[in-house]
Amino acid sequence: MEQVAAFLDAASGLMPQTLPIALILALAMLFDALVGDPRWFYRIVPHPVVLIGKPIGFLDRRLNREGRPETDRMIRGAVTVFFVVGSAAGIGWALAALFEGHAWGWAAEALVVGIFLAARSLHDHVRRVGKALRSDGLEGGRREIAHIVSRDPRSLDRHGVVRSGIESLSENFSDGVIAPICFYLVFGLPGLLAYKAINTLDSMIGYKTDRHRAFGFAAARLDDIANWVPARISGLLVCLAACFTPTAYPVQAVRTMLREAKKHKSPNAGWPEAAFAGAMGVALGGPRTYPGGQVVGVWIGEDFPARLEPRDIDRARALYIVANLLVWFAALMGGLAVLL
Repeated sequence: MEQVAAFLDAASGLMPQTLPIALILALAMLFDALVGDPRWFYRIVPHPVVLIGKPIGFLDRRLNREGRPETDRMIRGAVTVFFVVGSAAGIGWALAALFEGHAWGWAAEALVVGIFLAARSLHDHVRRVGKALRSDGLEGGRREIAHIVSRDPRSLDRHGVVRSGIESLSENFSDGVIAPICFYLVFGLPGLLAYKAINTLDSMIGYKTDRHRAFGFAAARLDDIANWVPARISGLLVCLAACFTPTAYPVQAVRTMLREAKKHKSPNAGWPEAAFAGAMGVALGGPRTYPGGQVVGVWIGEDFPARLEPRDIDRARALYIVANLLVWFAALMGGLAVLL
């Protein structure tokens, strides 16, 4: 043990006490790409997003009671958002202060950032959908798609399962990868944790149901604001990635994104989804069935075919991987430029 301690002391003397934030991001993205979300570890220690969700669920049960006036529930929902987001930002600030000045603080920070990125886990979930369709048919695809979408999987045919997987990949490229990166680069760890709190609030209470229409109003609007810039950056990155993906069409991606992104019911999700649709030459969206009923959704890329096959999931994964590699390369080069 003494020899190990001596080695670490010697190594820490060779490492800079601080690294450029872009280089820390590149290391975090590399960690996420290699490790992803280790299921065995999170069976022992709860995922940080699960920990964020616990106070949200508690406050939802205590403050959002039926019978209260909508204005009252809206105010209580805003207080919930302020408390959860503020607490997450405070924890991020405490972590940043803890890591600052320590020889291995940059490594600990890269680990924290990597945990909050979802690039690898999102890719793996969608890959399993395509694999299940090939090996177990429609029922296998429905089983896997149920893990990543909220719509009723029983309403999906083979083509619908494929479209749902690609839509999830495109929309969550912004929410799970680009938005956390943007908030980290601009606001550091406090911004990263605050964004994950905003995103978790929206996923838990930001619905237009009778229960959450008023209580979740502030959460939903804040999520729209937080994702406005990242969603458009995500769309542009997909268009750029199409230039380096053999099976994609970059000009078509740009045209479709600019023409059809605003057709989506979300002010943000349509940008990466339309870019994917154009880059791949496929139609996404359309009518959807949820446990609460059917939603008349619009088609994005309506001039393209909608009868998709598992090979289209492979094409989407290739485009997604290239887009992530572009971000990683930019972070690496930016960090090295500052360091050197």
